[in-house]
Amino acid sequence: MEPKRRDNQVVFTNKARCKDCYRCIRVCPVDAIGVRDGQAYVDEERCISCGTCIRECPQGAKSFRKDLDSVRELIASGQPVAVSLAPSFAAIFKAWEIKRVPSALRRLGFAHVSETAVGAYPVAKRTAECAAEHGDSFCIATACPAVVNYVERYRPDLVEALIPVCSPMVAHARMLKARLGDDTRVVFIGPCVAKKQEAREKSGGAVDFALTFTELLEWLEQEHVDLSILEESDFDMAPEGWARSVPLAGGSLQTASLSTSLLAADVLSVTGTQEVKDTLESLTDSRGPLLVEPLFCEQGCINGPAMPKNETVYQRRKALLHYVLNTKHDGAGSNTCADLAASFERHPLSCGAVSEEQIRQVFAQTGKENPEDQLNCGACGYSSCREQAIAVIHKMAEPEMCVPHMRRLAEQRTDRIIETSPNGIIILDEHLSILHVNPSFKRLFMCSEAVYGKPISYLMDPEPFEQIAAGKAELTEVTVEHAKYSLICHQIVYALRDERQYVGVFVNLTGSLLNKKQLDVLRARTVQQARDLLAHQIDIAGKIAQFLGESTAEGEKLLENLVKVAQDNPTGGDDRKDSWLRDTYTST
Repeated sequence: MEPKRRDNQVVFTNKARCKDCYRCIRVCPVDAIGVRDGQAYVDEERCISCGTCIRECPQGAKSFRKDLDSVRELIASGQPVAVSLAPSFAAIFKAWEIKRVPSALRRLGFAHVSETAVGAYPVAKRTAECAAEHGDSFCIATACPAVVNYVERYRPDLVEALIPVCSPMVAHARMLKARLGDDTRVVFIGPCVAKKQEAREKSGGAVDFALTFTELLEWLEQEHVDLSILEESDFDMAPEGWARSVPLAGGSLQTASLSTSLLAADVLSVTGTQEVKDTLESLTDSRGPLLVEPLFCEQGCINGPAMPKNETVYQRRKALLHYVLNTKHDGAGSNTCADLAASFERHPLSCGAVSEEQIRQVFAQTGKENPEDQLNCGACGYSSCREQAIAVIHKMAEPEMCVPHMRRLAEQRTDRIIETSPNGIIILDEHLSILHVNPSFKRLFMCSEAVYGKPISYLMDPEPFEQIAAGKAELTEVTVEHAKYSLICHQIVYALRDERQYVGVFVNLTGSLLNKKQLDVLRARTVQQARDLLAHQIDIAGKIAQFLGESTAEGEKLLENLVKVAQDNPTGGDDRKDSWLRDTYTST
């Protein structure tokens, strides 16, 4: 059974849209996608909420928790609500719309409107200071919550290398509460799905809710907010320096006045799941000071899973850089923050040890005991047959996900059906030569595999097959008597055009047709006997009727005589009359 989805789970599967393509398994950087009964699901304990599966799913079957209704209720409650808008918003709005976005947010009910970049500046500066304090050891920037989740769960050995500085979102929220009062509620809006988990579990209550850009656009549409009729306005707080560039690779380094050169030896900016994982893997052998700025989304936050896909990554980058270079960044003095601290913990996953014997058993179950049968094709979503076998042992995958295995089973079942069919089946090539016959056909037509390669005319009249081969019909269905074999068959002939083959199916009707003839003879004989009996009965009835008629006439004559006697001697008669009467009665 699929684990029950919890209320605080961020990423989940829309079952109605999931089509079993296994792409989510293939792209998930932490193998957090499981399959039960052919249905993919997200394992919350393994998931780091990076949103990769959401961005990559071709069916749109992966989604994230929606918090829009909760934010609406929060604003409707009358409490002051401030919004922290991620600077990558400039990549989804047109140039003329950007200056109207603050007005749109105020129209939605936010009492304070400012950019998350306000908190990004002190975070970048403090991160650079901590990196300098690390001396000759490497350290990892912590602005990306997906990276932090990954390290805590899958690389707990690197937790000590995480710089103890909060993310720009949390820093900005703390600044807003310090400036506006603790009763102010804070809502973050950005392109990141992992921010939803960070807001609830790691912000210490500084961030009440995190929305995505897709939720924001949906909200604006539902409220019929038309940017074209709104006035231009500024945000309530302005960031410093290059803080608006933090969504881009190297943006935090630029904000902290560090080198962004690709050839710099003491800083490294990496983006994308695989590059981040490879970099963290190599850090164990790193020597000398090194500050790593990792962003789990390729090309940075402008390619977040909740970014609208109406523009390319290059176009988004260009739009954001235009915004960064053409807006004021003189917020110095207003962006004080008392607390930038953060702490991180090890949360290693315990999956249990897997033995070689267990893996061998899975291979045996899927017909891959021999190394040459372990194709490592990746069709199941895993990079190797061994990884898929381990996932099966951990109950995260099913043997049926192996496409070559299932294909072999399908072929075996098809062959089994053909070989055990009670009907004769013959397959011919494009030249009408025999390719294959099943056991039933051999029995019916008294042949063996020696007929392979011979023309069909060797066994029977080829005319039905010739019609199909000539394209005169797609299918013929006739009943034919094969006197040579004492057979009467109902035969169906059709073409496999793509394979250039022709198939004949022969249903033996010999026994049933002979039985029918015998039944017809019996029926005719029975009908004749019935007719003879009826004629006999009619004859008997006629004779009986004749006898009854004669008897009736004699009775009438007797009755007349009796009446006459009674009239002649009403009081009695002499002996002579009595004797006559007796003689008359006796004669009748």
